[in-house]
Amino acid sequence: MTTLLLTTLLLATLPAQSVAVAARQPQQTPSEVSLTRWDSAAELAAGKPRGVTVTGDALTLDAPAPGRARLGATTYETGRWRSPWVDSGFAFDELVASWEATTTKRSWIAVEVRGRATDGRRSSWDTLARWATGDKRVRRTTLSGQKDDLASVAVDTWRAPAGLTRWQLRVTLARKAGTKAAVGVESLGAVTSAATPAGPTSAPGVGRGVVLDVPAYSQMTHRGHFPQWGGGGEAWCSPTSLAMVLGYFGALPPAPSWALAGDPDPWVDATARAVYDHGYDGTGNWSFNAAYAAARMRPLGGSAFVTRLRDLTEAEQLVAAGIPVVVSIAFGKGGLTGAPISSSNGHLLVVVGFTSTGDVVVNDPAATSNATVRRTYSRAQLERAWLDASGGTAYVVHDAAHPLPASPGNW
Repeated sequence: MTTLLLTTLLLATLPAQSVAVAARQPQQTPSEVSLTRWDSAAELAAGKPRGVTVTGDALTLDAPAPGRARLGATTYETGRWRSPWVDSGFAFDELVASWEATTTKRSWIAVEVRGRATDGRRSSWDTLARWATGDKRVRRTTLSGQKDDLASVAVDTWRAPAGLTRWQLRVTLARKAGTKAAVGVESLGAVTSAATPAGPTSAPGVGRGVVLDVPAYSQMTHRGHFPQWGGGGEAWCSPTSLAMVLGYFGALPPAPSWALAGDPDPWVDATARAVYDHGYDGTGNWSFNAAYAAARMRPLGGSAFVTRLRDLTEAEQLVAAGIPVVVSIAFGKGGLTGAPISSSNGHLLVVVGFTSTGDVVVNDPAATSNATVRRTYSRAQLERAWLDASGGTAYVVHDAAHPLPASPGNW
């Protein structure tokens, strides 16, 4: 049998504290964005399998799987799928992957990426994540660093400062040897982008006057909850924002058996645990949030993924289609009038609509109570806080009843 060697597995025995945590760096508006996803049987069939088969609309392990790998003291059967090479059509400097997968307690997946430069140089495979639905046997983690050649990993973002033009993903499926543990990958993809200085504030578009009925949850009411998963409060903006969107679609997880007594919104805690990144030591991993949402939306015929939008007119297209958008922002003191916090070097909130004049209606989880989550922010201020901080990063989550509108290339 062939042994599959994984960067993930070579580092698997390191404690989470020993993995460098990359700080999120200010970015600029992506002038070019390209999203590629493989999420149907025909699309997945375009890749190269090794010990995996396309079953229905998912990749599943062959029986027996051809590879072997060790994680801690446990031996796993493994198989791989490698995507075709993708030409972004421009020199990109960042890539963020998304996936939808199903794992049981004795299985996991690993996602890797490599790229090519304009001069033909090819990077090594870099591990983006080792991921599992649960966390009792496999610790969901990223591996920041890997600065050996053309690119490196910064939590959820693969960065190539000199620019790359082509990329390829590889996913490994693993289950405990000798078991029939279920593991499958239903979707895999990535968004690439290249940044330039942001332009003037976008003009209001099709979302004017549309406000979606998204439930309101405050992250601050969870302050001190479960320190092993970030401790609530300021640390839980991403899972709280995601829980609001899942609530809008009727896809919230049930209250867990371990919920704290008297917690009015225990699904926020459940979401925080389900997206926690043990390498990053936080709940703000963009890819992990999208992967969890994708699994929750699948029974509703929907999906979830990370992308980058060029400005608020693209967010308006989604809102007009009934799709709220989670956006990643940062701002200094006085940079976002009416915000419940004076500044932030990284925060997520939900764009739920637009006023008749184009200002942005949001559910901001940083509010001190659920009753004060709904806010209206200046279009110019929010757009700058979003584009300059994260390059327009957004979680797009939708169900079958709310299909994506015509795509500009990033959904």
